Amino acid sequence: MNRRDSRRPQHRAQASPRTVQPARQVAFDVLRAVTDSDAYANLLLPVAIAEAGLPVQDAALATELTYGTLRRRGTYDAIISAASDRSVEAIDPAVLEALRLGTHQLLSTRVASHAAVNESVNLAVAAAGRGAGSFANAVLRRISRETPGEWQERIEAAARSDDEKLSLRTSHPVWVIRALRRALAAQERAEELDALLDADNLAPEVTLAALPGLAEPAPPGGLMRPRPSLPPAAIPARSSRAPAARSVCRTRARSSSRSRWWRRLRSARGSAGWICAPAREGRRRSWPPPRSCTGHDWRRTK
Repeated sequence: MNRRDSRRPQHRAQASPRTVQPARQVAFDVLRAVTDSDAYANLLLPVAIAEAGLPVQDAALATELTYGTLRRRGTYDAIISAASDRSVEAIDPAVLEALRLGTHQLLSTRVASHAAVNESVNLAVAAAGRGAGSFANAVLRRISRETPGEWQERIEAAARSDDEKLSLRTSHPVWVIRALRRALAAQERAEELDALLDADNLAPEVTLAALPGLAEPAPPGGLMRPRPSLPPAAIPARSSRAPAARSVCRTRARSSSRSRWWRRLRSARGSAGWICAPAREGRRRSWPPPRSCTGHDWRRTK
């Protein structure tokens, strides 16, 4: 090498930045907000999906990843702790959320293992650097080598009591299990505890509300029919995009229009309707529902 060549700057090859699939990024951001800021996933997720401009398929994926990870977080944390040989409290919070997302995809979805690991590693790298990515890669690959049943047996073997074993299986805190057992025993229904815990982990089905003046209730198993006089923008549900309603909640005005929730319902005239879905993850309702639908979350459809 001559003297002139030695003065030339030496350019090192730089690795291209890792990209994260938008649906997984949305789910990751919502999970971080829930953990760090006690945000309500059912309020934050629709906003995040709209801001990201996700198409229908990606929006469905983001929804499943977010709610599915939250529902089974207790079980996933036990699996992550066993696979990493350390407590989840010792793992960086951002990396832990990426691991939870990856574990859910590996053990509870049909996502390909290589895609689940790669996308979760990319999230960890973007949030905490390459060292965190290597750690996440090692943990997730270890998790992918065993089946969900094998992991369940492994973490339940380390349980110190029957209630803790049930907690790890159903992803409910021990104190919740004991409270539910007492409540059921008071009604002589203690044998229904396992069924109740399993049902609480099921994804809620979408139901539709027939707003007075906007739609007419359909027979069981059918879709609501829009009133003929309504413009297309006032159709409550489109059969091509909305699933068949399991039940229709009929609302009725009180004697006075002073009710705040009823005024808000009336202001929706001309919109696409409202979705009434069972509350999940203990999240607060966006506003009080009618008496006929107590315990539901109400959201406007688009």
